[in-house]
Amino acid sequence: MIMLRRFREIIQKYIPQEASVYCVHLWEKYPFSFKVSRQRTSKIGDYRFNPRTGNHEISVNGNLNPYAFLITYVHEVAHMMHYLKNGNNRPPHGKVWKQIFQDLMQPLMADGIFPEDIHVQLARHMKNPKASSQSDAALVKSLKHFDHHQDDTELYLEELDEGASFVLNRRVYTKIKKRRTRSLCREKRTGRNFLISELAVVKEYPETD
Repeated sequence: MIMLRRFREIIQKYIPQEASVYCVHLWEKYPFSFKVSRQRTSKIGDYRFNPRTGNHEISVNGNLNPYAFLITYVHEVAHMMHYLKNGNNRPPHGKVWKQIFQDLMQPLMADGIFPEDIHVQLARHMKNPKASSQSDAALVKSLKHFDHHQDDTELYLEELDEGASFVLNRRVYTKIKKRRTRSLCREKRTGRNFLISELAVVKEYPETD
């Protein structure tokens, strides 16, 4: 397991400076293996208990901006604390986990760490936290303003009409049909269908005659 000094060096690179003492404190209180992962399309963070080693393992995607990284980090620590208290006896995103997550986020909300537009959406989100912050459209959009690299050619899948083509993770898709928070999309190369979040950040693919 990583040592305190190494953990502090890692975490300080990815979160707002004002939150570093608190985040390190959480690690000191409940030590766990920590990894900064490459961008993953299926998730932005993860918690797992490794029964073989007895280690608690948390990972967060390194491409997130500092505020998104911080929220995701605390989200996963809440999962670890939930497991420590309840094992697998309670739903992973049920009332117990939500209360733990709310309690862990409260000091960060009170310290004015988040910019005002994020704070407003995050305060609303924390009243009843979702399984993933990525499913909260207003919060996702407020966080995106602080992404490391802004690209004017990027847009949300929800902004494209049905029948439009787009690029996501170097693959080209056609948007077929919107279904609530996701859209049925067909990958052009394979013809396979996928359900993709309407909040996925994509680039429009120009069709040629």
